[in-house]
Amino acid sequence: MQDNATARLNMVNNQLLTNKLTDDRVAQALLSVPRENFVPKALRGVAYVDEDIALGAGRFLMEPMAFARMIQAANVGAEDVVLDVACATGYSTAVLAQLAATVVGLEADDEAVAAAEAQLSALEVDNAAVVAGVLSDGCSEQGPYDVIFVNGAVATAPSAYADQLTEGGRLVVVEREGQSSRAVIYTNKDGLISRRELFDAMIPVLPGFQAVEAFQF
Repeated sequence: MQDNATARLNMVNNQLLTNKLTDDRVAQALLSVPRENFVPKALRGVAYVDEDIALGAGRFLMEPMAFARMIQAANVGAEDVVLDVACATGYSTAVLAQLAATVVGLEADDEAVAAAEAQLSALEVDNAAVVAGVLSDGCSEQGPYDVIFVNGAVATAPSAYADQLTEGGRLVVVEREGQSSRAVIYTNKDGLISRRELFDAMIPVLPGFQAVEAFQF
């Protein structure tokens, strides 16, 4: 039987700290959350491999290396409010909750929300909640947000997210165009949205995000 605590430590030490993860707060957050709890029982033995893990209904646990580096780029502060888009079973929400003041997970239907909430409750994560809504619309009623994190690739970042960022707010997402797939960060400064490419990240495109309205500069 796999020792999940050891697997988690090996993931951080051998996969992530050797591949440009330098933020100790992010490393500690990843060590604090049992990734195996957020996948079906049949997949718990592969919960810590550096691959995307399919969860069904177009959702997945993002590969650890891309996930960790995107969170690091978001620079989540202890007072930040975070929107976690397509949070699936709640793993990303639980990790982000170790770093932020408040996390709002967003999923597409009540069944997914209930499943994620159950996992967060089991781990006694008390600074996060999951709500249902249209993913590309964000969740303006709970905003604005210091960070918006998207668990999956999109053709273009939805323009609705720009209006939900605070001054200095960051959106971290993977954008797919043809064979190019890059993690990018958008930053709101004085009402202007800037874009910076981070690194290559070949992760699956989220259903419904193949063609959406892009930011207008």
